Amino acid sequence: MRNVMRKWQLLAATVLGFGLATPAFADEDADTEAGAPASAHARAVETPGKSAGKAFSTGVAKGRDLLDTAISASVIDEADLPKLSVSSVAGIMQNIPGIRAETSDIDGFSSITVRGLPLSADGSKFLQLQEDGLPVLEFGDLHFASADQFIRADLSLSQVQAIRGGSASTFASNSPGGVVNFISRTGETEGGAVQLSSGLGYDLKRLDFTYGAPLGGGWRFHVGGFYRQGEGPRDIGYDGFRGGQVKLNVTKQFSGGYVRFYGKYLDDRQPNYSLYPVLLTGTNDAVKINDLPGNSVRGDVYESPLTASHLALDQENNRTTLDGRVGLRGINKAVGLEAQFEVGGFTISNRFRYADVSGEYNESIPMVTAPAAVLGAILGSPGGSFTYAGGPNAGNPFSPAALAAISIKINARLNKIDNVTNDLRASRVWATGGGKLTTTAGIYAASQSVDMYWNFANTLNDLAGNGRNNPLNLADAGGVPQSDAGVYAYGFGFGVPLAAYHTRYDLNYRILAPYGSLNYQIGKLAIGGSVRWDKGRVSGNILSASLMGPGSAIVDMNGDGDISEAETKVAILPLGQAANVDYDYDYLSYSAGVNYRISQPLSVFARYSRGGRANAERILGAGSLNPLTGKLTDPSTAYNPVKQAEGGVKFRQGGLTAYITGFWASTSERNYQIGADNSGQVVVIPINRTYSAKGIELEGEVREGPFALALGATWTDAKITKDRTDPALEGNRPRHIPKFSFQARPQVELDKVTFGAVVNGTTGSFAQDSNILRQPGYVLVSPFLQVRPVDRVQLSLNAFNVFNKLAVVQIASAVIPAGGLANAQVMNGRTVTAALRFSF
Repeated sequence: MRNVMRKWQLLAATVLGFGLATPAFADEDADTEAGAPASAHARAVETPGKSAGKAFSTGVAKGRDLLDTAISASVIDEADLPKLSVSSVAGIMQNIPGIRAETSDIDGFSSITVRGLPLSADGSKFLQLQEDGLPVLEFGDLHFASADQFIRADLSLSQVQAIRGGSASTFASNSPGGVVNFISRTGETEGGAVQLSSGLGYDLKRLDFTYGAPLGGGWRFHVGGFYRQGEGPRDIGYDGFRGGQVKLNVTKQFSGGYVRFYGKYLDDRQPNYSLYPVLLTGTNDAVKINDLPGNSVRGDVYESPLTASHLALDQENNRTTLDGRVGLRGINKAVGLEAQFEVGGFTISNRFRYADVSGEYNESIPMVTAPAAVLGAILGSPGGSFTYAGGPNAGNPFSPAALAAISIKINARLNKIDNVTNDLRASRVWATGGGKLTTTAGIYAASQSVDMYWNFANTLNDLAGNGRNNPLNLADAGGVPQSDAGVYAYGFGFGVPLAAYHTRYDLNYRILAPYGSLNYQIGKLAIGGSVRWDKGRVSGNILSASLMGPGSAIVDMNGDGDISEAETKVAILPLGQAANVDYDYDYLSYSAGVNYRISQPLSVFARYSRGGRANAERILGAGSLNPLTGKLTDPSTAYNPVKQAEGGVKFRQGGLTAYITGFWASTSERNYQIGADNSGQVVVIPINRTYSAKGIELEGEVREGPFALALGATWTDAKITKDRTDPALEGNRPRHIPKFSFQARPQVELDKVTFGAVVNGTTGSFAQDSNILRQPGYVLVSPFLQVRPVDRVQLSLNAFNVFNKLAVVQIASAVIPAGGLANAQVMNGRTVTAALRFSF
């Protein structure tokens, strides 16, 4: 009978799986610090294995046992983070059920969503990323400045807490789909670690450190961070990774509360593992992705040292030189204060942070790839010829039969993406009617700056691959040059208006949001509800020819005194003719749920929520903004409402945890989506739609002696319910949303050795909303090994994608185009990393 029960438990855990993220359990009504791990958590630096639970504090009023709470929540703790074989925050989130994170394990070029809400653009529109309980950025999908570009995971990280749906709508602004909170260590017990890691077979060295300790008199501190440098796992010909961060916090603990001061300095650069040219064969239902000769979509990057630099105009229309080797640069200098104390039976808490945020975004992607003779004709120079514009063959002819491309170079200067946030709340538990009534009231205030400048250019290059693409020049049949040093146009010179997306934003978003909640628990029953009113004001100006003023000029870019054909195609900013931005918005969010604890190990819950997401600069284009008054032509576009319902069963007993949750979500959206047409050419598609999604999340864990198995799965049925721009798309499944995805982590933990594997898989999805070309699914296996030969020393080996599978993030085409040439983004191939950690 005992063996039968064990087999049933293992089967239940398999069916009701749990995705690498393990639920956190808190004492009922416990007041907890959002950033303060328990002592056992702090010791996990030295002691491998499962850390003790910490009260779940993200997107809720008060920490409670999850079996007494009507929410869906997950945690990845510090013991499990090193096993995931990823370093980016989006890569970590791939291991949380219900969350879809498209990433090449790079912080900054990713698309993240939850429970089938649409992935119509990059960033994380409906899911908020937080660090220690406050948003990294108020809007997670700013153009070329997504929130994950300004946060990093290292040894200073204690936990990743995630709430999907539920009260996330009312306990944070602009987070109707959920919140993922990256929580720092705070030094409860003395100890630390230094870790050296290195790529095996590729150049990337990294140093991580962490240390914390009590100081006496109720004081404690923690400091941690990392530095890294190297080319990285793909061939790019230069150090694409360079930089790191330092984080420090000091806490004063006293009877009934604490005060914490913290600071952070981040300056880190990464290459942009963006779209790459490939050859598509097979059928639209069963496409095959093939490397072009000399190229590797898993091992190369489209940018190279030979094509990286080009002349451009800065935001004052002065000549400058841009260098794409800067890649994705995130700078985040932050200071904050966090406090909690008791006053007259009330628990008062306040979190404040000022973050000086800036950086740079660089991307180079092919628009059209074709044999040189064909590309010349497409560009209006039939019978023309190409020559090398740089590199070892500079000046030599380029073969008409060899592949060449006209590319888009994107540079975004993120001058000031600063944000200031403050969240003040008060809670109290009242004994009434034989039960406990928990009341919470709070007010949230934030200011988000968006000061950025975009510069686009069209350039010409070959496809040599191996990080050695060369710039090309084009001359027409008469020998007249059509490009300068590989630049075809100093703006968009092909397919769209020259000054398209050549823009300077200088905006400020101010948010004030009072909120409150009630939760009544009597016996086995808990009923709760919460409400939030977000009021926003948007002001500033935009320089863009799409709104007003001239957008092009003739400029002697290279200063040689002559005007070439390329120098007649120069995008400029209409200085002195700024479009005004000045509008207000407000919306109401609410959430209500009920939870019934059937027995000690079993509970059921249900919840309905309505939240909202204010739109940022993506809606401020021609036709949507009156450039004179600064008002929106359609005020309803200021925010997108999201409605959600969920219900589920939770079970926890002994070594078995199993949750099952059914969900439904609906949203409307006005946006712009970068897609691709049937030829594979990049296009910008206006979005005016409503979406719906329903599905089931399964999560659980089983532990038996040294063996542990964590599993998770999400089934999603999403569709476009109404499309006001293209009704033919109604009923289709939104692009990049698979029907089924899963995560698994089996492991064995012995005295000196821990080993196991992380498995991530997904079924296919459609490349575009037209639902013709189907992206293939994948299963990635990433084993890990941790060996502790002596006390306080750990050797580890992580092999991401050990079988070197081709895992497609996106295919930028609606069908297999004629000739088969298209662009694709994929995850890294086999990437092995070794690390040595010394704990003290």
